[in-house]
Amino acid sequence: MPATSQSQQHRRRRTYRLVAAAAGLATVGALAAALPSSANAGETKGKPGGQTSGRYQDVQLLSFNDLHGNLEPPSGSSGRVTELQPDGTTKTIDAGGVEYLATHLRNARDGNKYSITAAGGDMVGASPLISGLFHDEPTIEALNKLDLDVTSVGNHEFDEGAKELARLQRGGCHPVAGCYVDGETFEGANFPYLAANVLDEKTNKPILKPYWVWKKNGVKVGFIGVTLEDTPGVVSAEGVKGLKFKDEVETINKYAKELEKQGVKSVVALIHEGGLPASAAYNYDCDSPGAGDGISGPIVDIAKNITPKVDALVTGHTHAAYACTINDPSGKPRTVTSAASFGRLYTDTTLTYDRWTGDIARTAVPSANHVVTRTVPKATDMTELIAKWNTLAAPIGNRPIGYISADIPSTGTESPMGDLIADAQLAYGKELDPETDLALMNPGGVRAGLTYAAKGTEGDGVVTYAEGFTVQPFSNTVNLQDFTGTQLIQILKEQVSGSNTAAPKILLPSTGLTYTLDMTKTGADRVVADTVKLNGTAIDPAATYRVATNSFLAGGGDGITTLGLGTNDLVGGDDLAALQQYLTANSSATSPIVPPVTNRITVVQ
Repeated sequence: MPATSQSQQHRRRRTYRLVAAAAGLATVGALAAALPSSANAGETKGKPGGQTSGRYQDVQLLSFNDLHGNLEPPSGSSGRVTELQPDGTTKTIDAGGVEYLATHLRNARDGNKYSITAAGGDMVGASPLISGLFHDEPTIEALNKLDLDVTSVGNHEFDEGAKELARLQRGGCHPVAGCYVDGETFEGANFPYLAANVLDEKTNKPILKPYWVWKKNGVKVGFIGVTLEDTPGVVSAEGVKGLKFKDEVETINKYAKELEKQGVKSVVALIHEGGLPASAAYNYDCDSPGAGDGISGPIVDIAKNITPKVDALVTGHTHAAYACTINDPSGKPRTVTSAASFGRLYTDTTLTYDRWTGDIARTAVPSANHVVTRTVPKATDMTELIAKWNTLAAPIGNRPIGYISADIPSTGTESPMGDLIADAQLAYGKELDPETDLALMNPGGVRAGLTYAAKGTEGDGVVTYAEGFTVQPFSNTVNLQDFTGTQLIQILKEQVSGSNTAAPKILLPSTGLTYTLDMTKTGADRVVADTVKLNGTAIDPAATYRVATNSFLAGGGDGITTLGLGTNDLVGGDDLAALQQYLTANSSATSPIVPPVTNRITVVQ
């Protein structure tokens, strides 16, 4: 069946409409007014059909997470998944692209009268140019066409603050950029964003509805949405201003009780927090040899403590792929899933609803991740959407800004792309203040590498503005601060201690800064202090060093609090502009930039 006819067949009438918030939204608490009542906002979806006469009804739950505005197929390793073969070997498969995701979801729904599509947050933010340039309106339009029913917020939904999130929900043109297409007003999301654990500091109430209930022919499934409690640690201070983030487990348990009081006993938690499987293969059996043995990370403790009233967990944030079972507090296995990122996978879970009890028969909850292959027909409505926004973006996105001699990847403890960005920020810092000594770049801010043979019409090795935007989409500023040598060493220690002990946030250093990281040790001891040198000279604890970072780090982001204690602050310009300037000044078609050699951090494993 052609993708367009499938889209028409599965585009179901919405039974609620998002209510526009009052003009001139004054506080983030007003976001809640923009959404339907969570107690009666359930929507009948799927093909028309009478109530099943049997006791059990299978409900299909399709889910994905961390799309990050990747409407076009991601390039390089960001657009591939690893598949485990029967003989134990692995192979990589090209995956992702909303044109293909739409076809796969529509095919999966075919024949399922009871089907729900949910997401685990970070649908927008850190997006490629085609979406990010337009404040992610294109992605919301695509999700509407995908018939997404509900999603939790993720940390990146707060990149531009709560008021901008409210606009994405309710619609309306951007307050600064305005409307992008003459005669068209952005309509907003026709699915609810859930943020049960994100409270307005003034009202102490959730800024969005905490839960939503799907209903069809007597079947009711409730969804509770939360983001990670540590969102303020991974988002700029301005983005979470006026908000507080509560514990994930306590919040979910609270609203599961509330749903039960309303007669909703089948509950799915959408949690923007995740884990790390023992294998990178999307089809790895993480339940072997025992329940939960193949997954680690924050989601494990969260899953073990969420009330048994919750029947399944859709997670995200770590960009990992898994479909595991982790025992709930009563010792009963419960499904915990994540579909990697960038639309490369989707998860298909079967919830067997017991009409007699109104609950899910938890022993029958099969779940598996499926690859969004690029071998299926493209959904033509998505092709048209991408073409529309690419046409608007082309004058900016296609402009060359530099040249590279080979791929510059963003992977590894010390990535070549991260080193290049740090070098660019050091060069920019020296223009602002010649006394600038070094630069540090956060790994989470390096959203992609640069690909030598990139898609498009430009020649091999050409770096376009669109590619640069994909690497650094946050619009941070480059800031300068003074630190003592003692503080500088403490900053390096905080990468691997405190909140970063279990999952280190290794900063990418500019050229000249070198040290040894001994991962056989624990906590702050991993940084071998007497190896920290600048241009071959040991760091002097009493000396003052001028350090360039982006504004996220300058506020103490990533749990590296000492970075927020610098003095003699100087706020510079946009970090992408700094990268663009560096590429333009240091490369040409005949003399491209060579990928940095990652020898600034010596890692002992």
